[in-house]
Amino acid sequence: MRSNEEKYAELLVNIGVNIQKNQTLVINCPVECAHFARVVTIKAYEAGAREVLVNWNDEKLTKIRYNMANDEVFDEVYDWETNFFNTTADMDAAYLRISASDPQIMKDVDPKKISRQNKVKTNALKYYRSKLMSNQNVWCVASIPTIPWAKKVFPGCKNNQEAVNKLWDAIFKAVRVDLDDPIKAWEEHQHRLREKLNFMNSNSFKYLKYKNSIGTDVTVELVQNHIWAGGGEESSKGQYFIANMPTEEIFTMPKLDGVNGKIVSSIPLNYNGNLIEDFSFTFKDGTVVDFDAKKGYDVLKELLDTDNGAKRLGEVALVPYDSPISNQKILFFNTLFDENASCHFALGKAYPINIKGGTTMSPSELQSAGGNDSLVHVDFMVGTDDLEIIGIKENGDKVPVFKNGNFA
Repeated sequence: MRSNEEKYAELLVNIGVNIQKNQTLVINCPVECAHFARVVTIKAYEAGAREVLVNWNDEKLTKIRYNMANDEVFDEVYDWETNFFNTTADMDAAYLRISASDPQIMKDVDPKKISRQNKVKTNALKYYRSKLMSNQNVWCVASIPTIPWAKKVFPGCKNNQEAVNKLWDAIFKAVRVDLDDPIKAWEEHQHRLREKLNFMNSNSFKYLKYKNSIGTDVTVELVQNHIWAGGGEESSKGQYFIANMPTEEIFTMPKLDGVNGKIVSSIPLNYNGNLIEDFSFTFKDGTVVDFDAKKGYDVLKELLDTDNGAKRLGEVALVPYDSPISNQKILFFNTLFDENASCHFALGKAYPINIKGGTTMSPSELQSAGGNDSLVHVDFMVGTDDLEIIGIKENGDKVPVFKNGNFA
């Protein structure tokens, strides 16, 4: 009888990246998750993969490097790293990233060093990154427990193993692996998401007006010819894949200069191993003109200072408050899960797939059409149980989209 871990690995291989015969799979994985990477590797070869390449990372070593390496190394990227990702992208590789970091491991690291390193790496990997964001290559992000992460989510457990087991159970519920037939459950889930997509795309709203009791009061203009996407997507070669597991969202492109009002976060944000809590943004003509954070202010400031696009929105996403993740009443301290428990926005780069013809537009053409460009794309959560969203059409007609945190 297959274990839930095996069922999960099969789900990621066959539904997540939907590996094709003779296709290369690249797994980006923490060293703590090596046992699961091996299970995924076996499932990928069984499904016909040509080769599985694993790119290991160790956040403990990364922290040591930030604290002890020469300062100039944080402005450098080695050619081998750029070549690896660009070469595998040109081979039509599929990418699976295991996201399972300690939410607070970098809390004592200078955020400027992290920001500098992220900026230079993102610039160096711009070609590879653009291929993923425009769905030229298939990709999937998933998670499994690590001890530091599990202890943060479940601090009351008597030992590490109990915390890890509880986090495994929460993940299995979130990705529907706890059900008898996870693949069938995902097919039904995809059908429900398509119904929401059809509703939003058929209405072609010009604006979305958000309001809730914690202080969010913002109007977001959407780009002309925007497209709502979500759940599964197709690559440019017609390969169906699911970019996030779990996923409960549908999302589209805000107009880069069309956001006005205040947005208040509803869930802490784990950004580069630092927690940002109780934060808010004030937007005028699409740009953050004021912001605040009770915890992690300096980290948030570094994020916003990455480039001009980091102060603008690149994504607007709708997630019902009544969902398998939200209903667990767990704060995961992991954006992959927390963003799928809550309506959210993203600062930074917009997805070209969210506007008609966007995947063939140049960066300047995309910006001219209203899409934001940036080195970053960072989701933050705003959904609450009393969130109301009104859709406003070109002719001024108003349609309830969300009421009491859920689709109206």
